Amino acid sequence: MTQRVTLITGGSSGVGEAVALELARRGQAVVINFSRNRDLADSVVAECQAAGGQAIAVQGDVASDKNCIAIAQAAMARFGRIDNLVNCAATTQFVPMHELDGVQAEDFLRVYAVNAVGPFQMARAAARHMGPGSAIVSVSSIAGQTGSGSSFPYVMSKAALNILTVGLARNLAPNVRVNAVLPGMIEGRWMRDGLGEQGYEKVKAQFSGSSLLGRISTPQQIASAVLWLLEPDCMVTGQQIVVDGGFVLGKPPSAAGSTPRSQS
Repeated sequence: MTQRVTLITGGSSGVGEAVALELARRGQAVVINFSRNRDLADSVVAECQAAGGQAIAVQGDVASDKNCIAIAQAAMARFGRIDNLVNCAATTQFVPMHELDGVQAEDFLRVYAVNAVGPFQMARAAARHMGPGSAIVSVSSIAGQTGSGSSFPYVMSKAALNILTVGLARNLAPNVRVNAVLPGMIEGRWMRDGLGEQGYEKVKAQFSGSSLLGRISTPQQIASAVLWLLEPDCMVTGQQIVVDGGFVLGKPPSAAGSTPRSQS
């Protein structure tokens, strides 16, 4: 990549942090958006600078349109351009899917505001400054396709993000490509905090046992897919790239129980 500027929402941890660090290693400039923890964001900025890239941290809640506009303006004020946007900011409520009484309308609105409305607002704010060869990548989830995840609000918000990707791709072409990366379970603090250590290990074993590759993804592995979609020469747009180790496909039936073919 030539020198480019990438704005990353939710860039202070997880996939967002991994994307920022890899771009910095390539000499890129990154804008690390965070909503609450400035210490984490400043730590990522320091790591990016040590890796050879330019970086700044900008606070703002993507659920607020005013904040999204301010985040984009901060990027322009510092670097004078925005080439890429990576939507990583997300939230959820950990409520088993069968517990229908465990979620209320307010829960849907809160999760939607960050996971679906936020990426739209951020894309709108950034696209005003993006020229030919630019790209937007949203980190979604296979939950938006399978209908199963941490809660109904989360699943439905990611389904909304998936279709938003298609709509934005159509309307921002040809200057801006828009895609989504759909991970399965990802290693890291977010899932551990939400499920607890015992619950995390149980779900991790279930995902690993059901996936074709026999393991769950790391933030760095998801970041590698994001980085490919950010390449200026990439010809992909409007797509939902599943990166789940083959979990959705599932393992084929055991050959041990099949009837062998007769040989002539």
